[in-house]
Amino acid sequence: MSARRIVIAGGSGFIGTALARELAGRGDEVIVLTRQARRRDDRVREAVWDGEHPGDWVHLLDGAAAVMNLTGRGINCRHTPENLRGIITSRVNSVKAIAAALEQLKTPPHVWVQAGAVGFYGDTQDKLCDETSPAGTDALAGICRQWEAAFAAASLPRTRKVVLRIGFVLGRDGGGLPVLARLTKCFLGGAIGHGRQFISWIHLADLARMFVTAVENENVSGAFNAVAPNPVTNAEFMRELRRVLHRPWSPPAPGFAVKIGSRLLGSEASLALAGQRCASQKFLGAGFQFRFPGLRAALEDLGF
Repeated sequence: MSARRIVIAGGSGFIGTALARELAGRGDEVIVLTRQARRRDDRVREAVWDGEHPGDWVHLLDGAAAVMNLTGRGINCRHTPENLRGIITSRVNSVKAIAAALEQLKTPPHVWVQAGAVGFYGDTQDKLCDETSPAGTDALAGICRQWEAAFAAASLPRTRKVVLRIGFVLGRDGGGLPVLARLTKCFLGGAIGHGRQFISWIHLADLARMFVTAVENENVSGAFNAVAPNPVTNAEFMRELRRVLHRPWSPPAPGFAVKIGSRLLGSEASLALAGQRCASQKFLGAGFQFRFPGLRAALEDLGF
């Protein structure tokens, strides 16, 4: 049997690289759409796209088993009106470009797996959110609403559509965990703000397997929370990270200090001071088995 062809748009980053590796390891033909093609290894091909318009890459989707879209400008910046417009545009335009491409194809992919974010729910405090919970009202929730609205607007009767609302991804080679680990090693790994904001986290290996499940399980359709089943508060998260890094105590970082530091670093304090407490019941209901349901085992596996 010939290998499945799977196209990953925006697949050159932290999550996309791990996902391409996972799929190639399963014997799939993996093609990454990226703004600047660079050779990775013999198992993954790359093709250039601009993230906004159909182009020469469209034929790569014809007859593919799946397309996955991870495209989006990072949110770790000052949330000025200009930056927020750029974040929205990068996400919405990529969705529209893929939708326009699929509409042209004789044999479109069986499934489109679209990245989203748990920021969709806004700052939930201690309220537990599932996929039926309403969207939040803050700036990042607004971005997520527009992102998902563009995806929902794509009328593709021959393609199953899945949105994965991704939480805080734990990995060694990217995301926020290496930054927190460096701070913790310098005895700066205390609770952030009041520490009661929830972190809905997910081990990178489990996230990659969720994407595979979304492709292979025909019953997976619609929005799914891509998070581990045990969210924790920021204070709990930092305590576990200190434990695995052998730092028994660090002073807390009060909210005003986080706001000052974020401004100096060109980031946004709400990324650390707000949180989401999300359930992964739909994935569990689909038979997904987590390798890392608990935070301690996840951190230990990553060597932190």
